[in-house]
Amino acid sequence: MHDPIRPQKDAYALILEAIDSHIYTPGDRLVESELAERLGVSRTPVREALQRLETQGLLTRDGRSLIVASLDHTQMSELYVVRGELEGLAAKLAARHATPEEVRVLRDMLEADMALVDDPAALSRANRRFHKQIHLASHNRFLVRQLDLVHRSMALLATTSISAEGRGADTLAEHAKIVESIEAGDGDAAYQSLRDHISKAYVTRLKLDAQKVEAAE
Repeated sequence: MHDPIRPQKDAYALILEAIDSHIYTPGDRLVESELAERLGVSRTPVREALQRLETQGLLTRDGRSLIVASLDHTQMSELYVVRGELEGLAAKLAARHATPEEVRVLRDMLEADMALVDDPAALSRANRRFHKQIHLASHNRFLVRQLDLVHRSMALLATTSISAEGRGADTLAEHAKIVESIEAGDGDAAYQSLRDHISKAYVTRLKLDAQKVEAAE
């Protein structure tokens, strides 16, 4: 029996990936016909994918056009509050439930990421993989699902905090502390370490945004 073909899922995943990797950035207009040609699919699955992304708040209307949504200062603040709590919970549960193999994977990720400290784009991708591994190590499918939604919304931020000078090395040091707490089975320490990590990333992003405003004046 052949596997069912699900073009809607393919189109959705591809457009989401393009937003996540900043091929399309906040304010960019997404045209159904252009996307269909680029993805090599008919317009129907693209239309359905765009409707789904609009429902999830990743796209918004500008007249009759759909554009990639952006987050204002208040929305960004709200997102980081939720992210900090959920990520902290994931680390706490990972400290309780992660298998030795999952901890080994986190350790291997840390070691491999050391080579990316001077490559913000690559380190940003590695950072997403690292956090996703912690989510999975929580062994809580409902939490993983909510964190997936949070991280999709993070794609609406035009830049990554890792791009700030010195942030790459700090990020890896903070990751190491998180892994140490998970490996030790210390849920409270894992929770706090990850919360602190998110808080520092948020402060860095606020500084980057302030610099943009200052440069524009």
